[in-house]
Amino acid sequence: MNPTSVQDSSRLGRITRAAFADQRQVAGKVDSLGGMSDGIAWIGAHHHTPATATPGMLGGISLTLARGVATDEFLINLGADLDELGARTPCRELRATDGGSGRSSSRANRAMYGVCGEWTYVVENWGMATWATGYQGKVESMLPCEGEEILCLTANRFSPPALIVHAPGEWAFRADFGTDTGQGSDLDAALSAAGAVFPSMPEAGEAEVVEYFEEHGARLPELVFTAVGAYTGVTIDEDAVRAGDLPGVLLLPA
Repeated sequence: MNPTSVQDSSRLGRITRAAFADQRQVAGKVDSLGGMSDGIAWIGAHHHTPATATPGMLGGISLTLARGVATDEFLINLGADLDELGARTPCRELRATDGGSGRSSSRANRAMYGVCGEWTYVVENWGMATWATGYQGKVESMLPCEGEEILCLTANRFSPPALIVHAPGEWAFRADFGTDTGQGSDLDAALSAAGAVFPSMPEAGEAEVVEYFEEHGARLPELVFTAVGAYTGVTIDEDAVRAGDLPGVLLLPA
């Protein structure tokens, strides 16, 4: 097990939790955005849209991206069943049954996946990202490895705000939405360029930080996803995700 370095903007997170809660009241403004079938900004634009169970996904999606590891291997590390992987069943047809695998159907969550360029992507809308919960819980199969890169945007609905977790190798760095990882990386540069890095203390006062989040925070997830799309070059078809047309697997929370 390798040591993990974490950049955690906890103080900013505490200050802005109330602002994030207030954003739910203006979610309808964000939900009116649409018509974006390419890129991944549309995922962030619907961050505050209530998640629906069928047939596909739209609101509250968490996204995990991985490169340097085979798609099936990565999904197996997340807990995917071999038979489900082999079947390549469209997500809309998945039912929460154990399929003979012995898994508890009441706890299983649907995930859709695909490949864009050198990246495998996994989308989930149960409130978190399976990889993020497993990594933070030190599940061995989900720990980052040398030669791999994992970038996760987890909605973190059970303990806001949403998080970025970036593992460009064996080390991982974490940041709340609205901040960067503090590593001066190309990802950090993309976040800044997209306007996804908001004022923070001590450079700005607490009142200014809260006011800025209240005014601009509803659009923050869209800006974060825009930045990650620019950094990775990943595009995910919105219509396919809405319809549940992408292959799916059932995953258990780590």
